[in-house]
Amino acid sequence: MLMEPFDAAALVGTRVGSATLLAELARGSMGIVFAAFQHTLKRRIAVKVLPDALADEESSRLFIQEAEAAAGLAHPHIVPIYEIGREPGFHWFSMQLIEGESLDRRLKRLAANPVPGRRLLPSGEALQLMQRVLAALDYAHGRGVVHRDVKPANILVTSGSALPVLTDFGIAALRSPGGDALKTPRGSPLYMAPEQILHPAADERVDVYAAGVLLFRLLVPGLPLVAHRSTEELLVAKSSGKPVFTRRPSEVNPRLHRDMDDLIAQATAFRPAERFSSCRHFAEALARYERRHGGSG
Repeated sequence: MLMEPFDAAALVGTRVGSATLLAELARGSMGIVFAAFQHTLKRRIAVKVLPDALADEESSRLFIQEAEAAAGLAHPHIVPIYEIGREPGFHWFSMQLIEGESLDRRLKRLAANPVPGRRLLPSGEALQLMQRVLAALDYAHGRGVVHRDVKPANILVTSGSALPVLTDFGIAALRSPGGDALKTPRGSPLYMAPEQILHPAADERVDVYAAGVLLFRLLVPGLPLVAHRSTEELLVAKSSGKPVFTRRPSEVNPRLHRDMDDLIAQATAFRPAERFSSCRHFAEALARYERRHGGSG
């Protein structure tokens, strides 16, 4: 979901902390991202802005939480946060500028290829990408942060090396020892685990579920979803416990080994207890699949 119309050009040239906003890069439901120049270190960075005109108390709280959650994480596949602040009319925080594109944009670009055989990521590349994303999620979980919104739009892919970088911790659940996750039911319907809909105080296995859906999405030309006429109907189907996918991965992409069917079925199981117990275990299963079958698909 995109933010309501806002004249981002009015903020170009504004000084925020040690940087000056240069140009809008992207916008989503939780803010507008600008390219900026950091004067102290003479480098280009990214700055995310939440204008007061588009914010309420809840979105402002989540915006600050996003910066604080990600700032406590130091991992090669999680975007680093530099600074947080407020100027008249908006909140902001700065972070590394990732030279590349979102995974969502890359998948759409591939899907438009006139050659059918080139409309997906090579399976080997998809498996490597997912193992890195899972490593980043496992690292975050070990530090009490559950992302809760893992999807292609929230993964940046670097130019050249094509490495994934997890971003947008805007609805992350922060957990303390013995504490509960945040109890606000939020997320992207396609990637939301059933318990996010039914019981918002969910644990890190919601990220296992989302990663399973993402893996399925990477390996097939189109997800074989149960028939639904609206987002609400999809959420009802998910929360009912009935199968959400009408075909197995290897039925949609015959080049995949049937072992992949079992991996994705386990990751996206309705009951959290039937999923991989952690993103690390999921990544280890993918690594075993890759050793046995290579980049089949």
